[in-house]
Amino acid sequence: MAEIIQRDGTWTFDGDTVRIVPGSDKRVSLLRKSLGEVAVPLAALAGITFEQGRKSGRLRLRLREGADPLTRVAGGKLDDASDPYQLTVESDRTGVAEYFVDEVRNALLLDEVESGPTDRFLLPGPSLPITMGAGDGTATFDGEQIRLEWNWKTEESKSSRGMTTLSIDDVDGVEWRPSAGMENGFLRFVVGRGNSPAPKYDPHSVELYGFRKDPLMALVAAAVVARLPHPNAAPAALPSLTKAAEGADVPAQRAASGDDHDALLRRLRELGELHQAGILTEEEFTTAKQAVLKRL
Repeated sequence: MAEIIQRDGTWTFDGDTVRIVPGSDKRVSLLRKSLGEVAVPLAALAGITFEQGRKSGRLRLRLREGADPLTRVAGGKLDDASDPYQLTVESDRTGVAEYFVDEVRNALLLDEVESGPTDRFLLPGPSLPITMGAGDGTATFDGEQIRLEWNWKTEESKSSRGMTTLSIDDVDGVEWRPSAGMENGFLRFVVGRGNSPAPKYDPHSVELYGFRKDPLMALVAAAVVARLPHPNAAPAALPSLTKAAEGADVPAQRAASGDDHDALLRRLRELGELHQAGILTEEEFTTAKQAVLKRL
C-alpha cells in the first residue's frame, strides 16, 4: 500500500486502484469537492509522473485516451486546480511522492497494462443525479433526462422558451469549453447535425462567463458523455454483418439465396477478412461462418 496525504487531497494505491480523495482545505477547487472520491483502476492508467518544483512538486496521473468521461469532455482545458488527477506535493514529501510513482509504475509493468486508447469508459463518471448551476443556467441530469433552467442573466430570446428538457436518446454529443480571454465558455448538448446558434441564444446550451463555478458544468457534461456510445467503440452496424450471413434480407445475401456455391464461398472469404481486420469479434465470426456453412 502506498499513500500520500496533502492539503489538496489523499492518494492511495493498493496495487489495483489509485484512490483519490479531495482535501477539505478551503483552497481545494469546487470541482474536486463536488466530484468527491475517485477510484482509478490500474487498467485506465497510461502513466504517472512527479514533477519537482522550486517550492513544491506535482503528482500527475496520465489516463488512457477514452478511459475517463471527464478527461474526454475537458480535452485538457481544465485548470490545474480543478484537475482531479493532479496533486500538489509539499517539498518535505518528495520522497513519498517518488515512492508512490515507483509503486504505480511497477504495477503497470507487472500487469502489462496497455497505454493506448480504450473502446469503453473504465471510470463511471460523476454520480447521479447531478445538478450544477453556473453562467446563465442550471443543468440537471438524472440518467435519462437533461433539464436546463434559466436565470436572470439569460438572454430573453432563450429564456422566453422556458425550461429545456432533452432525453439522453436525443443527444448526439456534449461540448464543454471554459472561458478564454474575452470569449465566454459554454456547455452545449448537441442535437442533430444542423448548425447551432451561439450559446447565448441556444436553448441547448448554458453560456459560461469565466466565474469559479464554470468547471462544475464539466461534471454535468461528463455524466452525460458516460452514458452515450463510446467514441472508440466498434460501429453499431456490425451486428448487421452477422444477420446478413444468417439470411437477412439484404442485397448481398439475396445474391446467395439461390444456394449459389461461388457466392457462398465469396461470403466466407469476406467474413474471414473482416475477422482478421478486427472488425468482427471471434464470436461474431464463428456465428456468421456457421450460418454460411449450413447453406453449402
